[in-house]
Amino acid sequence: MAFNILIVDDSSSIRRLLRKIIELSGLEVDRIHEASDGLEALKVLEREWVDFIMCDIHMPQMDGIEFLRKLREDEVLGRIPVIMISTEGREEIIQEARKLGVKAYVKKPFTPEEIRDVIEKFVGEEFSRDAGPH
Repeated sequence: MAFNILIVDDSSSIRRLLRKIIELSGLEVDRIHEASDGLEALKVLEREWVDFIMCDIHMPQMDGIEFLRKLREDEVLGRIPVIMISTEGREEIIQEARKLGVKAYVKKPFTPEEIRDVIEKFVGEEFSRDAGPH
């Protein structure tokens, strides 16, 4: 099964890096979509289905926490698993993200191995059971 992924980060270099890590991870990928903030990500999700989202917290227009809240308001979009990747270290913000259903949290700066390991663990847990529509 090939995955559709959405990368949401205001840094184009981080988006490119995550794309490259995913491509080199061996994960079978159909499409990788990108957005520079939560508002743009919601527009992508209006027209594209994704299997999971990798999202930053600190972004202009709509940050990652507000984006998560908007996702959770929608019955279908609210079921899309999210991996947070951020410089944010404040425990209260991380806990809020977890309460909003974030499946994993990776702190920047990260290594390619950390991202690959989270994706491998995450994909195994989430998709080995054929959870959700594809």
